[in-house]
Amino acid sequence: MLALNKPGGLLSVPGRGIEKQDSLSYRAQQEFPGALIVHRLDMPTSGIMLMALNKDIQRSLGDLFQARQLNKNYIAIVAGRPDPVEGEIDLPLITDWPNRPRQKVDFDQGKASQTHYRVVAFNTQDNTSRVELSPITGRSHQLRVHMQSLGHPILGDELYAPEPIRKQSDRLLLHAESIEFTHPVTGSQTHISSTPSF
Repeated sequence: MLALNKPGGLLSVPGRGIEKQDSLSYRAQQEFPGALIVHRLDMPTSGIMLMALNKDIQRSLGDLFQARQLNKNYIAIVAGRPDPVEGEIDLPLITDWPNRPRQKVDFDQGKASQTHYRVVAFNTQDNTSRVELSPITGRSHQLRVHMQSLGHPILGDELYAPEPIRKQSDRLLLHAESIEFTHPVTGSQTHISSTPSF
């Protein structure tokens, strides 16, 4: 398998059209032609992404994701200071079809979505918090919508943050910092980490 450090602003997989072919998977396949996608990160999110080098590993890693036997931690800079400083967000999410790719909280039709959060530092000068986020489920835009729903959107979020908070950073301050799982071949506990640039 490959553990890759995706920069913010790069697609995980190619999009539609010739101008959207550059992506992490495309770049990886230039060096490792058999590399297969296992999961994705939003284009503006940076950090660790896994790819498989054969179908068996792709299936094994996919099973770990589906069974939620893979622990992922993200670091984000959010507006304000969440209170309490640690907790679980449990808000069901669904695609906001008229405004896609936006997602929204929907208690009637949304899919169960849970995120554990913990404030690790607070910056009094600009009233922001560094938060560790651990998704329990893996819905599209889950961390971004959950923090916005708490009233603490992620800085630089073009989709969910109000303009003043969006403008506090020229990129989304969300980074996939670590991933931990039982290696499907060796059976050993595998921990991969990547330090955010912010």
